[in-house]
Amino acid sequence: MIFQGKDKGIAAYLMAGGGSTRFGRDKALAEFAGEPMLARMLKLMKDFGANAKVVAAQGKYAEFGATIVVDRWPGEGPLGGIVTALRHTQESAPKCDWNLIVSCDMPFLTREWLAYLAQRAANSGAQVVLAHSENGPEPLCACWRTDAVEMLQAAFERGVRRVTQGIALLRAEVLDEADWKRFDSAGRLFWNMNTAADYEEARRIVEAERS
Repeated sequence: MIFQGKDKGIAAYLMAGGGSTRFGRDKALAEFAGEPMLARMLKLMKDFGANAKVVAAQGKYAEFGATIVVDRWPGEGPLGGIVTALRHTQESAPKCDWNLIVSCDMPFLTREWLAYLAQRAANSGAQVVLAHSENGPEPLCACWRTDAVEMLQAAFERGVRRVTQGIALLRAEVLDEADWKRFDSAGRLFWNMNTAADYEEARRIVEAERS
């Protein structure tokens, strides 16, 4: 496993700072397969070998027992949360080169895919490593080099808010279908629960597989 302590390997973060406006309520607290999504994702990260920190607004999610990294720009979108995570690593573990940053609303992610993604990053000369699925780039399940923070924060402070626009400024390694398809035979690996309809469909899938 490539996690080797706070000064080596890769740091891990879950993004739980979104407003969930399209979802209608806090996605991190939505029950999925008998537990809140944030708890499910923290368990996935632990199974993968990481004690993930949670990027969130001040005062949120203390009940989950994880380290909360307060979003420096709450309500400003995921790019600000990514910059927050990279700054935290830079300040707390400056020798840690890479950061696995994942949205908390991806119920079908697997330990195997995260391990593959992290290993590709460990051997990459890029500043961000991410998949490109049938839905386009997947920047909310990606590995980011800590030293990308200066360029990303400068772009953010210029008004850039789209994560893909931030990625366009960096050296990116894109993993295509040949890389991720073997981890995703059902086509659900990068499923995001952006809306209540997405959530209900994901629950139906899991219930059907259990029956």
